Amino acid sequence: MENRPVAHEVVAQNLSRASENRIHDDETARRFGFTGGLVPGVEVHAYACHAAVRRWGRAWLERGWAETRLLQPVYDGRVATVEAEEAGEKLSLKVRSEGALCATGEAGLSPPAALPDLRGWPEPPAPPATRPPAGDASLAPGLLLGIVPWRPSAADLAEYLRGVSETDPIYARDGLVHPGQVLRLCNRALVENVVLGPWIHVGSRVENLSAGRIGQEFTLRGRILSNTERKGHRFVELDALVLADGDVPAARIRHTAIWRLRGAA
Repeated sequence: MENRPVAHEVVAQNLSRASENRIHDDETARRFGFTGGLVPGVEVHAYACHAAVRRWGRAWLERGWAETRLLQPVYDGRVATVEAEEAGEKLSLKVRSEGALCATGEAGLSPPAALPDLRGWPEPPAPPATRPPAGDASLAPGLLLGIVPWRPSAADLAEYLRGVSETDPIYARDGLVHPGQVLRLCNRALVENVVLGPWIHVGSRVENLSAGRIGQEFTLRGRILSNTERKGHRFVELDALVLADGDVPAARIRHTAIWRLRGAA
């Protein structure tokens, strides 16, 4: 890649329009001042990952990292353009749509390193049958969060690749799950453990530890790092380790979301 921006364009799709999070619903999103339902931040992150795989190939899926900060919404049906520019040994990333800078970030390739010691990651309880409402107690720092195990199929992968307009052949050819699918597990850690109102993913840092494959069973060991208020919004930060087949580290993720929007009841 030359030292100039290289663009990757997608037609954004709101893959969560029917989800429990009504910020992806047009009517609800408009009540909070948005044009319509928001395209999920995990998918905006997924768009940006295309540039990293283009730059480093499978090695990035095995030991690369990416961090994205979501600044403005991307809307369904609109063109989103990912700009990637060499910045030393890293890539500088920007996602623009409709003239707005919607996300910034960077990506890089880590040197081979020892995998995390699972003894430092306690196994969380299963998600509760009856979820408590989101609040200071149910999202208290130190609480452990897990998910219902997820085993993606070839059909799941194909549907997701279409949904994020992913054109790199590596996923279907090698049977590899997409980084966006892995990051989605952090959203699941929240929604499977508490009842949330409209909420917004605002940023993540993902360290890939192995390339996940379709057919593997994925679990997550997460812990709440912080639950704070800024400018009237309530933010939660999650530190998570995603595992494949019980004991193979797949990714470590710092995931930040506004769990209660300013002005929400």
